[in-house]
Amino acid sequence: MRRLTAILIACICWSCQEEVNLPLATIDGVIPVIEATWTDASYYNEVKVTLAENYFDTTDVDIISDAQVTIRGLRTGVTIPFSFNDDTQSFKPVNDGITAKVGELYQISLEWEDKVFMATGEMLMPPTVDSLTYQYQEKRIFRDEGYYIKVYGKIPFEEDNYYRIKVIENDTLKNDRDDYLLFDDTFGLTFFEDGLELNYSFDEGDKVRLELFRMNKSAYDYLTQIVGLLYNDGGLFSPPPQNPETNFEVISGDSEVFGFFLVSPVLTETIFIENDD
Repeated sequence: MRRLTAILIACICWSCQEEVNLPLATIDGVIPVIEATWTDASYYNEVKVTLAENYFDTTDVDIISDAQVTIRGLRTGVTIPFSFNDDTQSFKPVNDGITAKVGELYQISLEWEDKVFMATGEMLMPPTVDSLTYQYQEKRIFRDEGYYIKVYGKIPFEEDNYYRIKVIENDTLKNDRDDYLLFDDTFGLTFFEDGLELNYSFDEGDKVRLELFRMNKSAYDYLTQIVGLLYNDGGLFSPPPQNPETNFEVISGDSEVFGFFLVSPVLTETIFIENDD
């Protein structure tokens, strides 16, 4: 009797299941996506421009190559023109010897067809990275055995504390959704002086390069929303996916715009993992 009851309940539950397809907004018209990076490290400085696609679109990304791109220092009046680079499929500075300077407020302007988009960002003072250390650790719960790196530094600023760490292992950038190492001063910053341990295990012989960015809040918020989108599994309890909030403004033209303008210093440190013995 109990078995029959269980079967009936299962049948009832099965008959009540229904696949629910949440309606997602679709793109109306042509919308550019701008990913602009301006730093004191010339190899990072570029502007990528593509066309937005619908959430479930699997076609190749359309790259815009005929835009006019400039970055101007609002305090010095210096204008940096960009041109399209076929190798990188992005816009690069015509003079790669010019980079971002601390204290300057930069404005990017992108003109394409009848549209003009602008964004601004301030080049902030970088924090200090004193040293990198590593130590071999045995296997723990949720963590593999291996060498773990700690970053020691100092962040003396009382405001604009928005940071990202990039980890490059043997010349390969860690770029999965778990690799967006973002942090601010919500819970204080003394942990940086005490040593920030990275949640990666490395092997003997690895070369690890760390890059620390100090960003404006608008760029930090954009990346934080990107991470939230990457963790959205489309399940019943996940919110409908939505585009991160851009820091670009539409100056002219009847169009939306997606993307972000990142202005940041870049601190770089490299360490080689060797046997402790």
